[in-house]
Amino acid sequence: MKSLFIFSKSNKVAKLQSCKAVTSILLTTLGFTAYAQQPVVQDSVNKLDEVLVQSVRANSNTPVTFTNVTKAELAPRNLGQDIPVLLNYLPSVVTTTDAGNGFGYTGIRVRGADATRVNVTLNGIPFNDAESHGSFWVNMPDFASSAESIQLQRGVGTSTNGAGSFGASLNVLTDTYKHDSSGEISNSFGSYGSRKHTVKFSTGLMNDKFEIAGRLSSLASDGYIDRASSDLKSYFLQGTYVGNTTLIKALVFGGKEKTYQAWNGIDATTLRDNRRFNPSGMYTDENGETRFYNNETDNYQQDNYQLHWNERWSDRWSTNAALHYTRGKGYYENYRDDAAFGKYGLLPVIIGGTEITAADLITQKWLDNDFYGYTLSANYKEDKFNVVMGGAWNKYKGAHYGNVIWAQYSGNVRPGDRYYDNDADKQDANIYAKVNYQITSKLNLFGDLQLRHVEYEASNVLESNDTPLPVNDTFNFFNPKAGLTYTVNDKNNIYFSYARANKEPRRSDYEYGSNKSESLNDFELGWRFKSGRSTVNINGYYMRYKDQLVLTGQLNDVGGYIYTNSGDSYRMGIEADATLVLTEKWILRPNIAVSDNKNVDFNIETETGTQNLGNTEIAFSPSVIAGNQLIFLPVKNLQVALLSKYVGEQFMDNYETPSAKLKSYFTSDLNISYEWNINKVFKSIVFNGLVNNIFDKEYVSNGAMYGDPYYYPQAGINFLAGATLKF
Repeated sequence: MKSLFIFSKSNKVAKLQSCKAVTSILLTTLGFTAYAQQPVVQDSVNKLDEVLVQSVRANSNTPVTFTNVTKAELAPRNLGQDIPVLLNYLPSVVTTTDAGNGFGYTGIRVRGADATRVNVTLNGIPFNDAESHGSFWVNMPDFASSAESIQLQRGVGTSTNGAGSFGASLNVLTDTYKHDSSGEISNSFGSYGSRKHTVKFSTGLMNDKFEIAGRLSSLASDGYIDRASSDLKSYFLQGTYVGNTTLIKALVFGGKEKTYQAWNGIDATTLRDNRRFNPSGMYTDENGETRFYNNETDNYQQDNYQLHWNERWSDRWSTNAALHYTRGKGYYENYRDDAAFGKYGLLPVIIGGTEITAADLITQKWLDNDFYGYTLSANYKEDKFNVVMGGAWNKYKGAHYGNVIWAQYSGNVRPGDRYYDNDADKQDANIYAKVNYQITSKLNLFGDLQLRHVEYEASNVLESNDTPLPVNDTFNFFNPKAGLTYTVNDKNNIYFSYARANKEPRRSDYEYGSNKSESLNDFELGWRFKSGRSTVNINGYYMRYKDQLVLTGQLNDVGGYIYTNSGDSYRMGIEADATLVLTEKWILRPNIAVSDNKNVDFNIETETGTQNLGNTEIAFSPSVIAGNQLIFLPVKNLQVALLSKYVGEQFMDNYETPSAKLKSYFTSDLNISYEWNINKVFKSIVFNGLVNNIFDKEYVSNGAMYGDPYYYPQAGINFLAGATLKF
């Protein structure tokens, strides 16, 4: 299993040209768009569902920068691609996929911060892996089909549970209960053998009290990259009890994935000559011929259990208590060409009087883990006060081990032998209090204090038992946040906030010698405008880091990025987004982010000693990111959207090496959705079509540095089409 999947100095003239180009595009073309914003209708009882996420979500009175995405907005493009890809058109977001077409392993960066910096919660329950801090959506394919709404907070955001937020927080509310029974059957097909099959049902509220709902999904794709296939299964089942003041939900959901590895990338020559080439599993046989191992795969199953009890005790008091348990187990399998026996705990073999110390092997690296805990929160509301108090305790136990399952000289392998066997134990506890206080009719004060305690112990963070590197660390973090929101009138408000965040190292950070915690001071200043259905949001931010772990651009042997402490660094920028209802048939939703991201007095160690490179660009941090949404509603129930994205050039290292620069790219997708109301056998049939990269742009969204640059090319023009039967 890929233990850490994330995305993983432009000169001033180049930056200015990029800004001018994007501005011109925004003003003169129709090439930026996503999906129309649909209103969400809820009755007073359904609002009980919101308690699951109210402790981690922001609202219009909260002085942080955020974007809400509803189920209706996700639906037109929900044809099998993963959640990061569906969020690609949000402000300051960059996404990439290993397979090149949105299936299998996908990743997201927000304001240049990779997936391990994005805190993810599902109904307020932590989702990030406790050791790597990554979020692996491949383990829960088609989860978008069970998402009621998603909120992406940029910057530190509000206090939340789980891994520290160093770039963004993403929280997901799963499906709310339905009053009436319903069912859906969805099927979609597309390029590269891609397909998705989903069945959903809801009993509706039986006796106005109980609902059972669920989903089964099966997805598969051959991938754009050679052999980057995926075979994905997932399920979602929930039971809900609804009382006058009570909501109890029991959820079981999870997935099983098998993906052929495609996380190594290709060099510049291969990118030019054969951009779909995949070196994973390549070896040379006894005849000197190049071959590919047919099971160079990642295999993992994850099952999640949640129990929520929401209670509204009075008009002022409500509480939420939750228990959770996640069980995960899986491995990735590799063919090792001419591997040294000593590294894998094998003895030399004598053949014909010759000692053999290296040969071909097949290994499996396993992760077997349990994650469980609870969350609590209480909400008090009155005329001027809105207070949320809460906390969480989580426990993680993980076993890392590796087996040699085959060797060229099979007598050297005994079933069950492990060449490394390491255990890890982590506890994470936090308490917080948040308050919104209406000082005057126009001025609102926000305060948020969090204490977080982390204990991490690992017997060995190296994949070796010969030279163990144990870890036993404890961290105590104080994360204060405060801000003001000033309501100018019923259309305009202005906000300012300060937030402090601290973050512990990941397992792999210890392996590569980076064992310091990180800290961040985040300042946000913004303006929100709303008139009818049109909105405009503009904000500026300054994020100052101490000992930030920045991407080096290098990868370990399983495709996980390697980090280094950069000392002082900062991210500073301006973001703007809008929803402009031009007419009843035309909606425009542009966004743009312009930023400056620097390591301050960046030092590197050389053979002659320490060298100061001065201020350098932070790796994987483009200075311009833009997107837009052009939606055409020609007739009732028909929506046509042109979706486009511009990502400026970026470096894959922190040294501003010319060869480490990724080129800017601009892509556009075309999305069509039509709902045919039948009201006979079926309530309706929804037809969805998506043509990705309609101008067949050859582009690279991600890369790495193995001394020389390596690239992850994305697919040219490709399509997905599907139909959903609703009854």
